[in-house]
Amino acid sequence: MNERNYVPEGMLAKNTENTMYLCSRKGLETAMHQGKILESTAVLCDCQTMQLQVDLGEVKGIMEREESVWSPDGSPVRDIAIITRVGKPVQFKIKSFRHNERGETIAILSRKDAQRECFRNYINTLCCGDIIPVRITHLEPFGAFCDIGGGIIALLTVDSISVSRISHPADRFETGEYIMAVVKQIDRDTGRIYLSHRELLGTWEENAACFSPGQTVTGIVRSVEDYGVFVELSPNLAGLAEPTDAVSPGDACSVYIKSIIPERMKIKLVLIDNCGSAEVRPCRYFVDTDRIMHIDKWVYSPRSSKKVIESTFDDDLLDCQTAIER
Repeated sequence: MNERNYVPEGMLAKNTENTMYLCSRKGLETAMHQGKILESTAVLCDCQTMQLQVDLGEVKGIMEREESVWSPDGSPVRDIAIITRVGKPVQFKIKSFRHNERGETIAILSRKDAQRECFRNYINTLCCGDIIPVRITHLEPFGAFCDIGGGIIALLTVDSISVSRISHPADRFETGEYIMAVVKQIDRDTGRIYLSHRELLGTWEENAACFSPGQTVTGIVRSVEDYGVFVELSPNLAGLAEPTDAVSPGDACSVYIKSIIPERMKIKLVLIDNCGSAEVRPCRYFVDTDRIMHIDKWVYSPRSSKKVIESTFDDDLLDCQTAIER
């Protein structure tokens, strides 16, 4: 079980200790001698040398090209990986101080050293089922890339984001957003880590308990099929309304709840009105992630259902999720 001593880039900036070290030359020197990982904003990239300049207040921070990214396999640093850090927070360790030709004090920084330490002391100790804080860095149709610590990236595939199916991670998240995630799979040979998210969003029964037959509520159209319209009531709960051409995927709508059938995991809906384009809703976690830092198994389906949908987290399993008939 991890202790979350290392965090995604962006989470240290307003930390009291980080601010204390950055406020003076003496603080920076203390951080160097103590081997502390600090965080500040990369403000400039010299496109000739690919050096990053980092805002350290009264001291100029310089990060050489080869110190900007750590790679487990030693692959070379790509220019785009450096350029895209400008304007964003970076974590680093201070290697040394020197003076330039104008007599200015320069702090020599290494993001690579910070990432190496983060990987060895934190990421390399993670197990399948660990619940960790992550930051969304980039969205693609197939999934969300997440910073799991110090700028080291893991993939949250689109099918693992929620039980309710979405067409794109942007239906659920925004770039730069901080969320919690579950470690789904670890490739110890390559160092790649895959994440899941839906296990934090509640079981079918937990979500269904928030609704009652006879209510009219809002939802989001996720799919329009010949046999009906799937409407998301919450990220882990959807119902089916009669076929109609009045709505399209991504529309917000109001629906009347006709019935809730736990043994079939079915919710029957009547579409009332199209409310226009839906906005991204914040996710509600049914797991207290401040207290619970690991799960071994999660069962989505009710006990009365013949179909079992569950996730089992085990480092020896290639895929943690199963669906079987009782």
